[in-house]
Amino acid sequence: MHFVLRLATALTLGCLVWFVSADLSVSAQSSTTNPYRATFGWEQLPEGRVLGTVSGVFPDPDGRHLWILDRCGANECAGTDLDPIMKFDLEGNLVDSFGAGLFAFPHGFFLDHEGFLWVTEGGSHGDSRAVAGEAMGIGHQVLKLNQQGDVVMRLGEAGVWGDGPNHFNGPSGVVVARNGDIWVSDGHRGGNNRIVKFSADGTFLLEVGGGVGSESKEAARFSDPHDIKMDSQGRIYVADRGNSRIQVFNQEGELLYIWTHYGKPSGLFIDRNDILYAGDGLSGMVRTGPPDNWRSNLGWEKGIRIGDLKTEQAWVTHFIPQHDEDVGAGIEFLGVDFDGNIYAGEVSRRRLVRYVPHRPSELIRTQ
Repeated sequence: MHFVLRLATALTLGCLVWFVSADLSVSAQSSTTNPYRATFGWEQLPEGRVLGTVSGVFPDPDGRHLWILDRCGANECAGTDLDPIMKFDLEGNLVDSFGAGLFAFPHGFFLDHEGFLWVTEGGSHGDSRAVAGEAMGIGHQVLKLNQQGDVVMRLGEAGVWGDGPNHFNGPSGVVVARNGDIWVSDGHRGGNNRIVKFSADGTFLLEVGGGVGSESKEAARFSDPHDIKMDSQGRIYVADRGNSRIQVFNQEGELLYIWTHYGKPSGLFIDRNDILYAGDGLSGMVRTGPPDNWRSNLGWEKGIRIGDLKTEQAWVTHFIPQHDEDVGAGIEFLGVDFDGNIYAGEVSRRRLVRYVPHRPSELIRTQ
């Protein structure tokens, strides 16, 4: 009898702990502060020109301009003569643009410490978004451009997919270290499921994960690595979107952390104070079929999660929920200017949302 009572008590406490833990994990997501308000129509474009899917935003080092990667007023650039790379002042006025004809499905975007712009072609072979580019003989590359729009370096072979040291399959993101080393997340959904490191001259150095059909929940493996960023310590952050987690690596490609408290991250941004912003535009959307069936991340809200990478585990301290009725894929790309304003690209609505700080926040005060 005493054994049964002790067993029942233990089971009850076990259930209580589970429910409390589950409750805490949910409330931790929804009770964090939101010191931002959404604004619209910041961008001032020529008559007839509209933004499509914005897949990258970076502040210029001069502190007076912002660079945006746009999919040519739609969700791809193939067949248009529009410029996908755009330079704005902080009042939203367009001051320069270039890149027409270079990309079919521009995806990853990065501005390095020397002022060079990097763009990836994110359509993986077999995905409808790669078809037009492959037919045009472009895609599956990472391009480096100067601020006059000249291509000064190419990684990968135009229009040719593969998983060796000289080929990509829909590279989704790129980040460059101060010593010039280049990291690429390769690739987009159905792609190579790996991250790759190159030296400044494009020499292959290492890879982690890899191969079409290699989607896996295992540590240091990936399912749709959708973005890649680096902090001031040189740690590499991968938005392992299909697995609803962020994986963190050192410069040797060794795994440091696996974080599941940032929802289902599509896009990452790390500011100069090592504040991490993670855009989640897919949580709660039921996803079935190939390449996997565990992608839905039910029970989580879409939005932007913010944490401080200078703290242990970088727990989420601010959460900006999706502000509108759900119409499909939401925020997948984002950037932050030096004043703490967040610029987020929504996929289904094909619009840019500017989130402006409207009340005190310890994160905003550190900008």
